[in-house]
Amino acid sequence: MLSIKSKLICAAICTALSGGVAVAAEADLQKQIDEVRGALPKFAIPMREVGDRFQNIYFAAKDGNWALAAYMAKYMNGSMNPASVTKPAEYKVWKSFYDTTFAPVNKALMAKDWKGFEAAYTAVITDCNGCHQGMGYGFIKVVKMTAPADVGIDYKTIKSEPGDVPK
Repeated sequence: MLSIKSKLICAAICTALSGGVAVAAEADLQKQIDEVRGALPKFAIPMREVGDRFQNIYFAAKDGNWALAAYMAKYMNGSMNPASVTKPAEYKVWKSFYDTTFAPVNKALMAKDWKGFEAAYTAVITDCNGCHQGMGYGFIKVVKMTAPADVGIDYKTIKSEPGDVPK
């Protein structure tokens, strides 16, 4: 039979060994987290989707497909979610932009206000270019395209309401 002292020593050894396992498990978990973070797109890839959706919004609104325009705006914002993990400082700039600078575009979309939309959309282009310049990407200049980025979508024949976008 083990003495109390032997039991305490045995318990201490077991605790120490299990602590080592926990540390190793934490290190492995951190490695996995870092690998997932490394596989997520940083900022440039989601911004490419933002650019395409931004251009598509214009043509959808212009042709009265307000739901498509609202859908593009919603998922334009959602496409930046990986950056909240991979580039948190830059993501804060994006979030502020979308919540404030882009808000008049969303407001005009919801009101189906073409004139207000066009003015807000044009202002956003200027703001985008100013932001690009300020962040060191002045070589990226947004322009209003003459055709949508995604030509495989019917922008014209479907008339819709901005509230038609599923939640």
